[in-house]
Amino acid sequence: MAEERVAIERDGGVAHLALAREDKLNAMDGEMFAAIGEAFRTLGADPSVRCILLSARGRHFTAGLDLHYAGSQFAPAADLGRAAESRLRHIQWLQDCFTAAEAARAPVIAAIHGGCIGAGVDLACACDIRIAAADTFFQVAEVDVAITADLGTLQRMTRLLPEGIVRELAYTARRLPADEALRLGFVNRVEPDREAVVAAGFALARAIAAKSPLAVAGAKASLNYSRGRTVEEGLRQVALWNAATLVSADLTTAVEARLTRADPTFDDLDS
Repeated sequence: MAEERVAIERDGGVAHLALAREDKLNAMDGEMFAAIGEAFRTLGADPSVRCILLSARGRHFTAGLDLHYAGSQFAPAADLGRAAESRLRHIQWLQDCFTAAEAARAPVIAAIHGGCIGAGVDLACACDIRIAAADTFFQVAEVDVAITADLGTLQRMTRLLPEGIVRELAYTARRLPADEALRLGFVNRVEPDREAVVAAGFALARAIAAKSPLAVAGAKASLNYSRGRTVEEGLRQVALWNAATLVSADLTTAVEARLTRADPTFDDLDS
């Protein structure tokens, strides 16, 4: 893992993943994409991780795509067809680095401050929950550098915001401030500053981590599965999940804790 690009700390069942290229405003180059993807795949497969908190160091969450890195991807080619095929595979690799957050077994909370620009919006949209500092702004900025956003914003943001708003943001690159993002439901809450939003993220992550990890994983799997499918398909999937998992000791543990007003303790998931 490119350790200079991300930093990972553990607090019980909560894993804290911080973008750590603050000297470059967390602009994303190839090493940073690789580090983000590897981190989410590793943490997402770790049975002891109950929730993942994503934040960033420095002035901004991320300035988006590192333009020097982007420029290096378009060198002249002798065979334009082969170059296009190679470019397609590279874009798909970039997409997979962010989809790893969505695919992680544990929920991912994004605690965002400052600018969340371009690829940062793609990454935020792949998370389960977004909370923001008051100075946060979101910007689908790709159109300003003649790129169609291609790492998930156009596919995921329309599930989180009205489509007309998403089209406006994608066509104009205007900034979406934290208060408007809250009003539209893109973020769950707004905190005063970076320190407060990270603290709020930890509090929410710990609350999730205290629940049955099997039930939480089931809820995330069902929510993800149900997107783009009929209600009937989603109901069948969650029925199969519960039919298979309600035999878990977590159910007995949770019921006994409720009856005795005690705090339940659940085992980690299996690898």
